[in-house]
Amino acid sequence: MSTVAPWTVRGIDRDELPQVAEVALTSLLAPSLPDEIEQRVRRFPERNGYGRILAATDAGGRIVGTTRTHAFDMALPGGVRRVGGVTGVGVWPTYRRRGVLSALMRRQIAELHEAGEHYAALWASESGIYGRYGYGLAATEVIAGIDVHHAGLRADAPRDGDLRVELCRAGAARDEAAEVFARVARTQVGRFVRDELWWDILTKDDPAERAGKGPLRLSVVHGAEGPLGYALHRAERRWQAQGSASVLHVVEAVATSPVAYTALYEHLFSFDLVTRVEFASLAQDDPLNDLLANHQRLESTMVDSLWMRLVDVPAALGERSYAAPVEAVLEVADRYAPWNEGTWRVEAGPNGARVERTDADPDVTLDVSFLGGALLGRRPLLGPLRAGLLTEHTSGTVARLDTSFFRADAAFCGTVF
Repeated sequence: MSTVAPWTVRGIDRDELPQVAEVALTSLLAPSLPDEIEQRVRRFPERNGYGRILAATDAGGRIVGTTRTHAFDMALPGGVRRVGGVTGVGVWPTYRRRGVLSALMRRQIAELHEAGEHYAALWASESGIYGRYGYGLAATEVIAGIDVHHAGLRADAPRDGDLRVELCRAGAARDEAAEVFARVARTQVGRFVRDELWWDILTKDDPAERAGKGPLRLSVVHGAEGPLGYALHRAERRWQAQGSASVLHVVEAVATSPVAYTALYEHLFSFDLVTRVEFASLAQDDPLNDLLANHQRLESTMVDSLWMRLVDVPAALGERSYAAPVEAVLEVADRYAPWNEGTWRVEAGPNGARVERTDADPDVTLDVSFLGGALLGRRPLLGPLRAGLLTEHTSGTVARLDTSFFRADAAFCGTVF
């Protein structure tokens, strides 16, 4: 005997934004106030606004679960693509474990598909949640720190004496930083294009939210052709009996050339009274590791970042770029997107790809989440194969797929959304 869930999943009206914010913030243990989140959402352009919010309501009409998506233009293998950036996911604590989140995810994926968006992306608050909804961990990033007396760069690091670095309040050089970021974001896989509102969020500097740190600053590297790199950072004053133990907290560091990276990092390691520099987020292949004369002194911790989902398997695989030719028949399981279920023949290589349904016997059987994990080119399918989580019917197919999917450059987002 089946039962009907005592809630519905639907879009919202503008006047319901405070309720949505209350549910999302409570479930995520967030310190922000609902009215602050409401004001932020109202400022997003229509393609990212309240129309992309879903709510689950109980029998009495109370909102008990929420999710929303940004409409991002994100750099992916093959070019910049529209991606649904999933955020604001939450279920009211007394409604957990009742299928509310599953209903929200199913509706959200269907709406992305209907809108012609082939991908979804998110940052997971817990790694055990989103795999069952078809998301795979596709990228990792690095939290790093180094004591400045160990932070000297190699003597042969590329340097340009004509470059200069200017230090100012974050708002004063935002346009220069945005110019640099726009150039990088179009080619660094995992980055998404930032509009003015995203820069407002990133450079917000409310003294009440500094957590004991100083004002947000921008250091910008300039060359004859204009800005070439920047870092957003805050200083934290610390004192001990032996003197200053102050820390420079770097929110992000972006550059467009090797000489700009050298100038930027040598500047960050040169502040008086600062004894340690900590980086909130670096790419796995950030140049810092190679520029340091003693890279073992860089204390690094790998952390999960982007989880990716193929909303439309043939479209997503068909427009991806590939490092080597490959032909394989994939049997895909996807219980939240039935249009992806079935067997697909993939013929792909450096000159393009074709993906179509087939009745042929599969070479590999796998859940759609593993394709999401492999999408950005640095999470091979070999791991799930060795773990017994996917099935290889034709020996060597997974190795050939991994070779074809591989990218030398590590995916990097750097912005939690």
